[in-house]
Amino acid sequence: MTTALTRTAATDAPILDVLAERWSTRVFDAAAPIDEAALASSLEAARWAPTAANLQPWRAIVARRGTAEHAKIVAALSGFNAAWAPAAGALVAFVAESERDGQPLVWAEYDAGQAAAHFTIQAHASGLATHQMGGFDRAAIAEAFDLDRALTPITVIAVGALGDLRAASDEVQARESAPRTRRPLAESVLVDA
Repeated sequence: MTTALTRTAATDAPILDVLAERWSTRVFDAAAPIDEAALASSLEAARWAPTAANLQPWRAIVARRGTAEHAKIVAALSGFNAAWAPAAGALVAFVAESERDGQPLVWAEYDAGQAAAHFTIQAHASGLATHQMGGFDRAAIAEAFDLDRALTPITVIAVGALGDLRAASDEVQARESAPRTRRPLAESVLVDA
């Protein structure tokens, strides 16, 4: 049984429901297979994210739970992420292409971030839960997947069916139940002339 929390953000200005309702869970259903249609739509949304000069300097490694590829990503996860993320139906590593044909692609990490953001929004809209992670060994993922030196892992996203909060550890339950917070908008905007 899935226990969903109401996690709608309290915003300073109105935003789209899909943005206000998206949140990063650490509770995934370890028995549910990934919804392949929803995953495909999420990857398609990433494909259509804005990109400088249409260079699309990012790639994704999609690793479904139970595969050797999933195990490789799990082995690269750091700290607390290694405790909860393996239950996700898939782990998706977004990778930035820092150069092409000997030329630096200075917007690569930004574009990879936009692709990852579009992925998470579409996943949420399609009924999937997500959680982006920065706590992982980038070199380990690059080595495990034999990535070219120009390809740098930027984030790993756990994606899958929302799990039952009541079955989670006390630490996960506490984190999942904590209020959602962000600094006020006025503190984030440096100039508003």
